[in-house]
Amino acid sequence: MRDRFVEDRLPPPDQLPEFRFDLPEVRYPDRLNAAAELLKGGTPGALAIVNDHGRWTYADLDAFSGRIARLLVEEEGLVPGNRVLLRGPNGYTMFAVWLGVLKAGGVVVATMPLLRPGEVATVIERAQISHAIVDSRFIGDFREAVDQTHFVKHIIKYDGDYEHGDLETRTASLAPLPPVDTHRDDPALIAFTSGTTGVPKGCVQFHRDILAPCDTFAKHLVGPKAGDVFMTSAPMAFTFGLGVTLMFPLRFGAAAATIEQATPPKMVEAMVKHGVTHLGTAPTAYKAMLSQPGLDDALKSLRYCISAGEHLPEATWRAWHERTGIAITDGIGSTEMMHIFVSAAGDDVRPGSTGKAVPGYTATILDDAGNSLEEGEGRLAIRGPTGCRYLDDERQAKYVENGWNITGDTYRRDADGYYWYLARSDDMIVSSGYNIGAPEVENALLAHPAVTECAVIGVTCPERGQKVKAFIVLAAFAEPSAELTEKLQSFVKNQIAPYKYPREIEYVDALPKTATGKLQRSVLRNH
Repeated sequence: MRDRFVEDRLPPPDQLPEFRFDLPEVRYPDRLNAAAELLKGGTPGALAIVNDHGRWTYADLDAFSGRIARLLVEEEGLVPGNRVLLRGPNGYTMFAVWLGVLKAGGVVVATMPLLRPGEVATVIERAQISHAIVDSRFIGDFREAVDQTHFVKHIIKYDGDYEHGDLETRTASLAPLPPVDTHRDDPALIAFTSGTTGVPKGCVQFHRDILAPCDTFAKHLVGPKAGDVFMTSAPMAFTFGLGVTLMFPLRFGAAAATIEQATPPKMVEAMVKHGVTHLGTAPTAYKAMLSQPGLDDALKSLRYCISAGEHLPEATWRAWHERTGIAITDGIGSTEMMHIFVSAAGDDVRPGSTGKAVPGYTATILDDAGNSLEEGEGRLAIRGPTGCRYLDDERQAKYVENGWNITGDTYRRDADGYYWYLARSDDMIVSSGYNIGAPEVENALLAHPAVTECAVIGVTCPERGQKVKAFIVLAAFAEPSAELTEKLQSFVKNQIAPYKYPREIEYVDALPKTATGKLQRSVLRNH
């Protein structure tokens, strides 16, 4: 028996990108299970995961994930293709759960811990989640989300990495389940990303798509090996965080150091404590860490830095390099493409440039007519072993054009094939590595009685790359004030994930619109 919900909602063949398997490394056998393949990377006794709660080997991780798979299949009725929602911070148990779902043939749907119940409910509805495994610290919000939906039938709680929750108790006496015999093109995960309309897009990735970033970007630009310790600030619901903290180290026999509170001070502290050699985070975090007193101690082990999530300013790259001697590897990736597809490392880095196409990928610049440009400015387009497959979403036709994945970024390509970021091509706001859809923030503001109309844009911010700014037309009874601004900001934080709130609010008498009533965001950007 197989649940074909995901397969039945994949884009039609004529809307799929062209997949390229030019590298021998990405020509995978027909039958493979990504979890089993990742766990082959390390020897059984080697360190796999370390954090403030303990240290776990590859054997520990393999056995625990296998017991979780058996629990799901034999006691919770999971059949291959069922969607399993994961809710909780990065950690040993969460990573074992992720692997266990894949071993059982399920489809992982990880969620960011910051999401509010309404946002989680949307994910549940879109993916028709049947099972959920939730950190007990998040169970209250999660049950609120479940109450708004009609799909989740099986909920299992765990207790962080303290190892005494329901999941740990129920799996303690079980024998590990051997990985299900999955096809390389069986769906393995759905990663949700906020679109410019605020409606989440579910990006479907197959088992082979999980391995591809390891065997392209990680192998050719990062070069992980046994003894390395990787850490990232990003939750595993972001495929950037999933790659740096779980996929890359496991594929090459290295270890992952996990951290729940990924503030710059906490990251530096964890780097020192766990001997982190490879760090992945956003440019704003690198800039903030420069002023942390413990950085010198962290540099005793740190050798490699990866930046993604937003454009890496040249000034930040140079400041970090001058202070640490480490040349940050910048990169652009997307949830649709699973991970980074344009980057440069080591001596190939040109400060301010994102880099060149990662081995295994082809990049180009398209003009408005869809023609490739050898040099010049235009839309960044990508082909490679991974590509966009939206779950039942008409926006597929916009992301894929003539076989190319259109990332939504405007870039300049120089004569040497280096790509230089110019701007987002749409209304997405990228702040501290988070993608924020302007209309989602607008909808939250409009729910407040004092707001008659509003428009949200991203404005340049030295600390975050961009910050959310709202222009608001107030109701007749309301008056602009600092107190009202604080109330509106708090209101938004309670409606949607807190990082999406408008950090700047400007009160206006009217919003600029076209003759047909369409909002002119360009006028606001030039305000």
